[in-house]
Amino acid sequence: MPVTLIPRPQELTEGDGEGLTLTPRTRISATPGAEDSLAWLRRELGAATGFPFAPGTENDARIRLSVDPHAGLHPEGYRLIVDDAGALVVGHDPAGVFYGAQTLRQLLPADAYRQAPLGDTAWVLPALTITDAPRFRWRGAMLDIARHFQPKREILRFIDLLALHKLNVLHLHLSDDQGWRVEIRRYPELTRKGAWRTESQVGFSSPLVFDGRPHGGFLTQDDIREIVAHASARHITVVPEIDVPGHSQAAIHAYPELGEVGKIPVGTRWGIFDEVLGVTDNVLEFYKNVFDEIIELFPSTYVHVGGDECTKTQWKNSASAQKRIEEEGLADENELQSWFIRQLDAHLTARGRRLVGWDEILEGGLASGATVMSWRGEEGGIAAARAGHDVIMAPTATSYLDYKQSEDPDEPIPVGTLLRTKDVYTSETVPEKMTEKEAAHVLGAQVNVWTEHIDTPRRLDYMVFPRLTAFAEKVWSSGPRDYAEFEPRLREHLHRLDAIGVEYRPLDGPLPWHTRPGVQGWSR
Repeated sequence: MPVTLIPRPQELTEGDGEGLTLTPRTRISATPGAEDSLAWLRRELGAATGFPFAPGTENDARIRLSVDPHAGLHPEGYRLIVDDAGALVVGHDPAGVFYGAQTLRQLLPADAYRQAPLGDTAWVLPALTITDAPRFRWRGAMLDIARHFQPKREILRFIDLLALHKLNVLHLHLSDDQGWRVEIRRYPELTRKGAWRTESQVGFSSPLVFDGRPHGGFLTQDDIREIVAHASARHITVVPEIDVPGHSQAAIHAYPELGEVGKIPVGTRWGIFDEVLGVTDNVLEFYKNVFDEIIELFPSTYVHVGGDECTKTQWKNSASAQKRIEEEGLADENELQSWFIRQLDAHLTARGRRLVGWDEILEGGLASGATVMSWRGEEGGIAAARAGHDVIMAPTATSYLDYKQSEDPDEPIPVGTLLRTKDVYTSETVPEKMTEKEAAHVLGAQVNVWTEHIDTPRRLDYMVFPRLTAFAEKVWSSGPRDYAEFEPRLREHLHRLDAIGVEYRPLDGPLPWHTRPGVQGWSR
């Protein structure tokens, strides 16, 4: 049976021997630095096979995991050798060992992804040698839990699915107009009042339709610590986002003094609104305190401050905003937004962190250390790289997994432009317009999962997979990409997702229970 791996490794040479058959007597060993991968592999393969996979020594283990920075591998890279003597995974670093262990699991039948043994599976690793390493160091997915909340158990599962695909960043969108989703001890009203709304808009019909059902939820600080630890054990960094100065209705509802017009409700509609944070010293102090608690919880070097879709109408009519513009010698409200972001950038920098924001943070000038996430096409990323900023590419046309997957009228709540699995796979991360020097600023890419219309874990599965699988290969694998070559491997990979229980969108189109008859979407 041919080897079908996703992402495609850099080098794969099939061997001549019979490989390694796993039995109840198979032992696993690990050198220092590989212990977490040993624990993970024992747990996952043990559940599927029923074998104990007892810890062994280098002399009696048939599966050996080793960290060796002198093995001639790239960062996060690994070498996997399977022959009659056993299976050896050597990683440049602990992350490389983990990715090698993920590949080892893919070499087994799809039942290796089940949580209990079926009793009739032959567990054979084919003889081969693989040498592999990622193309980009930022391989991410953004999950919006502000619009529709995903509880902790679903976030932990999502992390496991990212790890399966060798992705290494989970960007959590924690606040927006429609909800505040993380406990802040100093400001308890953010979750007591701001974590729920009275109802939610359904689709984009005219007139608007609402479901009449309260929606809410938030993560406690202990939940966050658990999520971060779970991700870290899988070599995934969790990047938090608190969106400012726009998209802040939930925060302003909880603390009306943060806004320009007093008390407002938590948002129930989707879109862009005029409500914006004030730019007073008190507002800045509030958010500096919020970010201080955020960086206690998230060890990520990067902290996301949003900065997108901030209308300036209220600032134009605000005495305090106009006074700030005059006092700081700013040209206009665009520069006022950049001034606001720079205050947070200085605060985070002083604490050893780096600010990242959506590409609007370029407007009106940007602090030198800030990283730009380019979402409004490629132009923001190109401009940021030319100005010497690091860039993460996430353009809507190829990265927004809430966008429709076909022109089939049965697609549930179709929004945006068409984004098929093939489109994700064949798109290029580094814009052609970039010079080699500019391209060096591209840290990588991510896909974004906005959840205005993703209100259940089942719908999350449908919108994310298999497009995330295509994205994972795009950001991991080097060399040309041919969808005709990829699709047969993808179809085999879907058997693994079946075994896990992922309710992905079938390649041939939605099934009857995927549809949302009568709920209108919107198109670009």
